[in-house]
Amino acid sequence: MSTTQSERLRGLLEPLASDRGLDLEEIEVSRAGRRRMLRVVVDSDQGVELDACAELSREISEKLDETDAMGEGEYVLEVTSPGAERPLTEHRHYVRAAGRLVRFQLREGGELSARILGVDDEGVDTEVPGVKGRKATARRIPFADVAKARVEIEFNRKDDKAAEAAGTPAHPAGDDETKEEEA
Repeated sequence: MSTTQSERLRGLLEPLASDRGLDLEEIEVSRAGRRRMLRVVVDSDQGVELDACAELSREISEKLDETDAMGEGEYVLEVTSPGAERPLTEHRHYVRAAGRLVRFQLREGGELSARILGVDDEGVDTEVPGVKGRKATARRIPFADVAKARVEIEFNRKDDKAAEAAGTPAHPAGDDETKEEEA
């Protein structure tokens, strides 16, 4: 996608996303056979529900039909939220990942998996899980030391205290454990 097309699409679509309280994270145009694919990734501090993606998709489709931003020819529009193992590239991504386990690739070399406990303008406060019965340790990671960071999927999270300490609910609404407590 050319820079001018990217800028034009962002200029058209960003206001639609922000009107819904969403951040426009990414715009990608690619080829799918003879058709083109426009993939729009949005997110918010509360996450993005399927209905919000569907409504935004309709608005984007209408807006693109009014303009020639996609040029002539057919294209497929996909409006989605970031994947579960999304890369963390912006400050807001780290804030949204508070309480989550993240794999950091460090600039000086090496990798580190740690749970984000807090975020400020200079870096993240983390808890590095202990190995073989050892206690977890606190570690400060300045943003300048991070080459890449990506949220890791946890299927059997044993410690919800880190999520609560970070200010995120340990059991989101709709979780079976929450329903049992309310019943």
